Amino acid sequence: MAEEKKDKGRLNIPILQKMSDMPGGLVIIPLVIAVVIATLFPQFFQIGGYVTALFYNGNACMMGFFLIVCGSMIDIKQVGMPLYKGCIMTGVKFLLGVLIGVLVGKLCGPEGFLGIAPFVFIAAITNSNGSLYISLSSQFGNATDTGAISILSLNDGPFFTLVALGATGLANIPLATLVAVLIPLLIGFVWGNLDLDFRKTCKVAQPIVTFFMTISIGAKTDLATILTAGASGLVLGLLSAATAVLFFFVINLLLPRKERNAMGAAIGTTALNSAMTPAAVGEADPTYLPEVATATAQCATASIITLALCPFITAAFDKYMMNHQMGIYGPGGWAHDKAVRLAAGK
Repeated sequence: MAEEKKDKGRLNIPILQKMSDMPGGLVIIPLVIAVVIATLFPQFFQIGGYVTALFYNGNACMMGFFLIVCGSMIDIKQVGMPLYKGCIMTGVKFLLGVLIGVLVGKLCGPEGFLGIAPFVFIAAITNSNGSLYISLSSQFGNATDTGAISILSLNDGPFFTLVALGATGLANIPLATLVAVLIPLLIGFVWGNLDLDFRKTCKVAQPIVTFFMTISIGAKTDLATILTAGASGLVLGLLSAATAVLFFFVINLLLPRKERNAMGAAIGTTALNSAMTPAAVGEADPTYLPEVATATAQCATASIITLALCPFITAAFDKYMMNHQMGIYGPGGWAHDKAVRLAAGK
C-alpha cells in the first residue's frame, strides 16, 4: 500500500505499451531508432564495452533468449482439433514458403525476383503474425482456432527458415546450427509447461526482448539501405498477403466441415519477427551477411503491408462463406450455422 502511494505521484509514460499497441511498433520503432543513429553517428554502436556488446554484437544472444520465450508459449495441453489445425496451418504455410523460395531461386538465381532474394521469400512467407491471428480468431473463428496458435507459434523466429534453406541447398546451414536453434525452443517449451509463472513472465518479457533484439539488428543498417528496400518490401508484402487466398481454400479442404471458416486466410501474413530472421541466416551462413540489411528492411516492410491487408481479406472470405453455403462449405458447416444465427439476430 505504501509503495502504491509512493508511485502515485510519479510521472509514468507507458512507452512500451504504446509501442505494443501500434501496428508493428515493437519492430519498426526500434529499427528506425537504430538506423537513424547508425546513419548520423556511424561509430556510436561500436564505442566498446556494454554498448557494443548489447546493441551491436548482441543479436545472437538476444535471439536465443527470444526463442526461449517463444517456446514457453507452446501449450502441451492443446490437443485434438486445436493440435490438428495448428499442424495443418503450420505445415501448409511452411511448404508454400519453401516452394516459392525454391522456384524463385531456380528461375531468377541468387539475386531473386525484383531484388527479393529466395531466402527472403522463405523468411517472410513461412512466418505468420500470431498476435493478429489470435485477434481475428475471436471474430471469425472459434476456440479451436485460437488454440491452434500453440503450434502456429513454432513459425516465430528463424528455425523453419534455416531448415528450409538447409534442406533445399539454398544456403549452407550446418546441422549443429539447427540443433542450436532448437535447444532454446525446447528449454522454453519444457519450462513453460512445468511452470506457468515462467510462461506468464516470458509473455510480459517478450516485448522487451523484441525491442532490444531489433536495436541490435538495426545497428548494422543505414537509412540508405532502408529507402532502397522500400519498393521491394512493398512487393514482398503484397505477394505475402496474396497467399491468404491459397491458404483459405487449401486449409478448409483439409478440415472437417464443421470446422471450416475464414481463419485459413488469417495466416496470410508476414510476422513482425521475420525482420529478425535474415540476421540469423547471416549468422548461420556468412555468405548471406551482405544481404542481411536489405532483407531485414524488406521483411519489416512486408510485415506492415500484411498487417494492414489481412483483416480485410479474412473478413471478405468470411462473407464469401456465408454467401456460398453449399459445396465443400455446405449445410451443417460453420458458415451455414453462422448465417442462420445472424439471420435470427443471435
